[in-house]
Amino acid sequence: MKLRRTMLYAPGHNPALIKDAYIYGSDAVMFDLEDAVSLHEKDTARLLVYHVLKTIDMGTTETVVRINGLDTPYGREDIRAIVRAQPNVIRIPKTETAQDVQDIEELVEAEERAAGIPIGTTKLMAAIESPIGVLQAYQIAKASERLIGIALGAEDYATNLKTTRSKEGTELMFARGMVLNAARAAGIYALDTVFSDLNDEEGFRREVQLIKQLGFDGKSIISPRQIAIVHEVFAPTEQEIIYAQRVLYAIEEAEKRKSGVIALDGRMIDKPIVDRAYRTLELARMSGGLFDEEEAA
Repeated sequence: MKLRRTMLYAPGHNPALIKDAYIYGSDAVMFDLEDAVSLHEKDTARLLVYHVLKTIDMGTTETVVRINGLDTPYGREDIRAIVRAQPNVIRIPKTETAQDVQDIEELVEAEERAAGIPIGTTKLMAAIESPIGVLQAYQIAKASERLIGIALGAEDYATNLKTTRSKEGTELMFARGMVLNAARAAGIYALDTVFSDLNDEEGFRREVQLIKQLGFDGKSIISPRQIAIVHEVFAPTEQEIIYAQRVLYAIEEAEKRKSGVIALDGRMIDKPIVDRAYRTLELARMSGGLFDEEEAA
């Protein structure tokens, strides 16, 4: 299990932003070579991101690079350079089919082989940004063993629907459900789209609460100001931690009694509840919120 609650965008053409992006405490930093970079800065951005990845130790922060698509003049050059810079993940933009993933995988493997990098080192993430991609989400999610997650990109998706983003996110509910269920069926991570109004912190918090309730693992973000809110919302509450610890304590007590019946507060404890308890405690441990188990006894 790995925390992927926050993935902070960093435009690849901005040296000051990309060299310091990891210091803010997001779980991942995504260096963007695609939409955030103008056409005449593509080569510069690629070179900057390459040197940052090769020269700066970002510790435990996961490094992700969003490349340009293979339908542009820049995608193959991005792969050639970025694989050799060895980020943790390459993010594929505007993914619509499983073949899109497999085409990238083939090029990545060729570069790993040429550079003497162990095959499979470079992981992939696919961004789904169109109705076609949404309808193909499961095929995309299981397209490659390198794929660690899929992410919803809502701006292009909403435009393709011939609508606009709303604060309620009504227009995204189908896409969110498809992306999330595809990720879960394939056993990979699901990341939600960005919230672009930095002045609407309450709206952002509501959206984060929504996507957590839906089951997403995290969210792409565009500002360090958004990190703390996401991490706070995704952290298990004290009550959730205590309940999870009590569930595991009840299991231990039932095993000591050699009883096949496990109950807590008059409610039967079955496998889904146990699984949620383990996940809650693991999230609490990884986010620094776990305390002494004796408090739950």
